Amino acid sequence: MEGTLTSVSDFFDLPAGEKNKFMSRDVHKPVRYSTSLPDGVDNSAGVQFRRFFLKHYAHPLDKWVGSWPAKPPHYREQMGRYCVEVQKVAIEVMGAITESLGLSPTYLSKKMEPGTQVMAVNSYPPCPHPDMTLGLPPHTDYSCITILLQSCSGLQVMVPEGDNNTWKLVPEGVQGTLQVHVGDHLEVLSNGLYKSVIHRVTLNSQRTRFSLASLHSLAIDEKMECAEELVDEQLRPRGYKGSSFRDFLNFLSANDIAKGQSFIETLKIKE
Repeated sequence: MEGTLTSVSDFFDLPAGEKNKFMSRDVHKPVRYSTSLPDGVDNSAGVQFRRFFLKHYAHPLDKWVGSWPAKPPHYREQMGRYCVEVQKVAIEVMGAITESLGLSPTYLSKKMEPGTQVMAVNSYPPCPHPDMTLGLPPHTDYSCITILLQSCSGLQVMVPEGDNNTWKLVPEGVQGTLQVHVGDHLEVLSNGLYKSVIHRVTLNSQRTRFSLASLHSLAIDEKMECAEELVDEQLRPRGYKGSSFRDFLNFLSANDIAKGQSFIETLKIKE
């Protein structure tokens, strides 16, 4: 994990020309480098965003690693080792989650093992006005689960408290801590028993924060549906439509999460 964070830092330290070889705003590209917003500002809300990111597919590794940045020279090796190990963690965690729902621990394993793993590699530079700026706006992840490694704190999650919601900072924890977020597709699978985590990224004025989010879902065109065992038309009717990772990409290319548009809301079956 330490080596992976070092390789991430070294990538963002590369000259702009090297990073810009992967520059794209096409969300369907399997490898792309970009910033949060085209101009860095959501003018409708008056909120600035400061984030640089590299996204690339990672599973199966031998299919994708050759398309990753070749510089810094240790990036592919370090990142590749991390991706393989975190994929194993994701399968194990999802087994525990499905078991907690009263399903088999192997309920999704055959679909998750050949599924999609997307790495979102983020750099949040120091900000002179962190009270007026975010790294990422409030959103949920489309994934079944997201496993996050971060260099320092900055992630906040929305916590319901009575009739209000508050933002709570997720502490760094002990060195090497991995954080697991519930995503939209797990909310769908569980028919709402698990809720997708609303989160955002705050900035600080002292140092750059790096984070590595590994998003795990089914194959790109495999639709996640509510588990039939968790649907009861009398007690707990089906609450969500099925969707795939490609459906999310199409949604993302046509909408703006910075303006509060939510993928999970489009999946909810309204009464």
